[in-house]
Amino acid sequence: MPAHVTVLYPFMAPDDVDDQVLARLAAAVRTVAAFDVAFTRTAWFGRDVLWLAPEPAQPFRDVIAAVVRAFPDYPPYAGVFDGSAPHLTIGHSRLGSQGALERAEADVVTTLPVHARVERVHLLVGADAPGSWSVAHDFPLA
Repeated sequence: MPAHVTVLYPFMAPDDVDDQVLARLAAAVRTVAAFDVAFTRTAWFGRDVLWLAPEPAQPFRDVIAAVVRAFPDYPPYAGVFDGSAPHLTIGHSRLGSQGALERAEADVVTTLPVHARVERVHLLVGADAPGSWSVAHDFPLA
């Protein structure tokens, strides 16, 4: 999967995404203005997931909240986590060793901050197979 900040996962099956769903997603995303972000530091979920923290995080929270309001039957992370910590995942322990994650963190911190302009939200589809993820639809922010 390409680098990303998750808005809503899991979402409905790709075959269930019709024009009405796309219109609801577009309307929800349009409620948030485009914004600039900097990824300035690394952080961890336990010792399992290494991630980059966005600053500011609030615009990501606003997009997440808007999409969840539009699709209340799809809570972030199936309700296991509340989704209130927007993040860009660098690595997960189930895909590599703890030592590899620590080395990745040491490498990444030398390149921070990373600046970006967030103008769009992508609906990604794919599977666990490497290289299977692609952008199915693209939605501009306000």
